[in-house]
Amino acid sequence: MRKTFGTGSVWEQTLGYSRAVQVDNTLFISATAASGPDGIVGDDFYSQTKYILEKLGTVLEDAGFSYEDVVQSKLYLTDISKWEDAGRAHGEVFGEIRPTLSLVHVLPFLDPQMLVEIELVAQKSA
Repeated sequence: MRKTFGTGSVWEQTLGYSRAVQVDNTLFISATAASGPDGIVGDDFYSQTKYILEKLGTVLEDAGFSYEDVVQSKLYLTDISKWEDAGRAHGEVFGEIRPTLSLVHVLPFLDPQMLVEIELVAQKSA
């Protein structure tokens, strides 16, 4: 079984991707930035990470998953020296759940105000 989930973003149509794809009991969520209706939300690594994780909570919920189902998390940071700020926000959500984690240092994103992107994989027990 394969099911796709979208948010209506123009980028999804233009680039030909889905916000999330569920295959059987696994949900793969595309890298997500702190973009809101009026542009990028937050101007630091902590606030952007916090906002993204809130957005991803909604994506998980819409697909019938929860934070507790997350088994892998990848944080893409434009300044790796700010890993503690992003990590603090991540830990507030996943401190007890403890999915695998990758912190990846990247070049600037398309929009230079974007400091963080987060990608998740969630899996329900069979």
